[in-house]
Amino acid sequence: MAEAPSPDVVGTGGEEPIALRELLVHMIEEYARHNGHADFLRERIDGRVGQ
Repeated sequence: MAEAPSPDVVGTGGEEPIALRELLVHMIEEYARHNGHADFLRERIDGRVGQ
């Protein structure tokens, strides 16, 4: 990723080609989703609601 000349570079490692931009957006979405799940679990455990 760090050596890619542009976020629009298309990779061919999987079944279908995917642009680096799409991959990065997907990874950010997954990270945010898991953070939301962890926050929900913490709220259920200690009862404190986040900000």
